[in-house]
Amino acid sequence: MERMLESVLDSIIEGIIIVNKDANVVYVNKNASKLLGLSSDILGKYVEDVVENTRLHIVVRTGLPEIDQLQRTENAVIITSRLPIKDERGEIIGAVAVFRDITSIRKLAEEITNLKEVEAQLKAIIDSTNDAISVADENGIVRIVNRAYTKITGYAAEEVIGKPATVDIAEGESIHMLIAKMRQPIYNARLKVGPARKEVIVNATPLFVHGKFKGSVAVVHDVSEIMQLNNELEEIKRLIRHMKAQYTFDDIIGDSRIMQIAKEQAKRVAQTPATVLLRGESGTGKELFAHAIHNVSPRKNKPFVSVNCAAIPESILESELFGYEEGAFTGAVRGGKKGLVEEADGGTLFLDEVGKLPISLQPKLLRFIESKEFVPVGGRNVKKVDVRIIAATNTDLEKMVKSGEFLPDLYFRLNVFPIYLPPLKERREDIPKIAMHIVRKLNQQYGRMVEGMNPAVMHYITNKEWQGNVREMENFIGRIMINMGPEERIIEMKHLPEKAEVNEMGNFETFEIRALKDMVESYEKQVIQEALKRAASDKSKAAEMLDVSVRTLYYKMERYGID
Repeated sequence: MERMLESVLDSIIEGIIIVNKDANVVYVNKNASKLLGLSSDILGKYVEDVVENTRLHIVVRTGLPEIDQLQRTENAVIITSRLPIKDERGEIIGAVAVFRDITSIRKLAEEITNLKEVEAQLKAIIDSTNDAISVADENGIVRIVNRAYTKITGYAAEEVIGKPATVDIAEGESIHMLIAKMRQPIYNARLKVGPARKEVIVNATPLFVHGKFKGSVAVVHDVSEIMQLNNELEEIKRLIRHMKAQYTFDDIIGDSRIMQIAKEQAKRVAQTPATVLLRGESGTGKELFAHAIHNVSPRKNKPFVSVNCAAIPESILESELFGYEEGAFTGAVRGGKKGLVEEADGGTLFLDEVGKLPISLQPKLLRFIESKEFVPVGGRNVKKVDVRIIAATNTDLEKMVKSGEFLPDLYFRLNVFPIYLPPLKERREDIPKIAMHIVRKLNQQYGRMVEGMNPAVMHYITNKEWQGNVREMENFIGRIMINMGPEERIIEMKHLPEKAEVNEMGNFETFEIRALKDMVESYEKQVIQEALKRAASDKSKAAEMLDVSVRTLYYKMERYGID
């Protein structure tokens, strides 16, 4: 039976490679060997060492299937699907790759002199795939579509053949039309097609016959299900990030005396259940300290839940914090919802921007801190949790207490163990080390290989006034690295974006020259006001337009007296 099965696998047109749980090759059929140029001695070897551009070892590790991936080899273009192999217990015991050479389709199309003459032959070939395929002529008129095209787009062949290749596009630009202009292949283009606006990925190639452009062929992959799975995965990742502290004291850069004091204070208080109040300007690392305190505390294996009191609308903040019962309000989900306070049970609740907490909600938070008890919105039963409170603010709480904006009792409950986090201007000796840490971090994010800074650049960065502290510095260095050439390794003075930023202010002949600091602040205030105006006072939208966090926006609004 085993020999018969091998004979069957060797007779099909698809190439097949199978690996075990260690990603070692255990089977290769004849077509796989032919398509990829594999020798017979690869059995038992690690697949990444013997198969070009393979991802089977990744599928074995992740257990995630990779369906209909376009893959280029030295001699062919293939469509590959990689699937994990599981036993009856659901454990991964290997993986299989099934692929087909589509080079012949391209070569066939390049050789035809009259698409009409070989339409039937070409259609027979492309109908064999589950991916939608469409062929357009040199004018972007659709000439051929396969069966899968109707399934994916919702349009029958007679509805599109003979019409411009824009007919099926719901969102985006026709790839056939682009190729007719550019005469270049296009890969991984995202579009929405058909009445259902189904999301797809398109790979398309121009067709040349004897050097003359004759049209294009496009392979359309339905990614709606994959996107749904990816979205679900991202939501799970978000929840995991939400419930776990990411940073430790090793992530807090700074050897200055004032930072050493702050870290020592944080490490000592971490071993107690005492409430901590982190104070400092925006961008000084309050969130990093909150994570680090949790991660060295006895609660490190319990949830860490972060709440930005400024980012959540006042109308829903109470229900987000304390949860709600079924039927508590219009739109409440069936069965109610557990609040962030309850999610943090046994662990740490981080109240960021606590100074922005609405005065109407402060009494309920005070009662919770005093008793560790709360009642969900719309509920009657009291719930009790064990939560350690860490709060953070960049506002003057004492001033807010005097003005009646913050409850005195809540202030005293939060200010049990205050820790002051200094701005960069008070620890300039830390800036070079912080700057290089940012460079290394951004190298990973941007795929760059920046090795250092010209001494003049480092001097500039060290002495610059960073109103937004580390966060502003990271944005500044990020802009520099984005604008650098991929081959450049050292940040030079020429890379600094100051000139471009100044030019955005307009014609120098039209305004009065004042102190640079005053001019920059005036311009920044105007930009923020304009963003808020365009966003109809929606803080989240305005922050997105300005490419800053909501927290930074609130800080700057307060600084400039913007209502």
